[in-house]
Amino acid sequence: MTERFAGPLPAVIDELWERRAEVDPDDADARAAVVAAVDRLDAGEARVARIDASGEVVVDERAKRAILLSFKVLGMVRSQVGDFQYHDRIPLKSRLDGVRVVPGAIARWGAYLAPGVVLMPSFTNIGAYVDSGTMVDTWATVGSCAQIGRNVHLSGGVGIGGVLEPPNAVPVVIEDDAMIGSRSMIVEGARVGRGAVVGSGTNLSASMPVIDVHTGEELSRGRIPDWCVAVGGTRTREFPGGTFGLPAVLVLKRLEPGQRHDKAELNAVLREHGVDT
Repeated sequence: MTERFAGPLPAVIDELWERRAEVDPDDADARAAVVAAVDRLDAGEARVARIDASGEVVVDERAKRAILLSFKVLGMVRSQVGDFQYHDRIPLKSRLDGVRVVPGAIARWGAYLAPGVVLMPSFTNIGAYVDSGTMVDTWATVGSCAQIGRNVHLSGGVGIGGVLEPPNAVPVVIEDDAMIGSRSMIVEGARVGRGAVVGSGTNLSASMPVIDVHTGEELSRGRIPDWCVAVGGTRTREFPGGTFGLPAVLVLKRLEPGQRHDKAELNAVLREHGVDT
């Protein structure tokens, strides 16, 4: 994922967090500090999470705290776009340089959208980071603080889960060049690796096993590897009441690193394993 991280947010955010019970919209200094911090998230100058040199996801708790504090220091405001009226604490995003926004798309202030992003009628929440070349397709949702890489396709109806509390909770991460099939749900801090193709209707949570169908090996919990084709499936388990299938994600095929997604070839892989395309 492209790194735009420009240093930590100011320590005043931690000070405000410690006395958050007494912070309200009448505190002008607190409001100014929080708005300035979230403005940096909105501009992509700071972000809630990033992948470090070791490949692990690192969360900026201060950024999360700034977002949570924004709900304390901002009052309810009525806004209007055309004939539509809204009443909320968080305004709509206005910094949209180089972003294609189709009517019906909604993005909240505090979400970063890189130049080249395409928003079909969809929803992107505060704290999210969506990198260049990515399409958020019709009725897809990018939840609060979710981190979406470059050249990702979130197909129609995809749900990328959000997380704000606790501040140290890891958000969902979708890495560069991934393709998430329609109606899939990626939630609870799960992670989809670079170049991975996730079949339609796949559900992935942080605790769900990801299994290689060729070896039977459990590869991880909640993380789809780089450059593979994965689909939703089940794994049978014995219980006192009988044998039942528990949800899992199945890795059907490994792709060559950098291999472009040929839709016809991917459909053939899915049909070979009896998966609808």
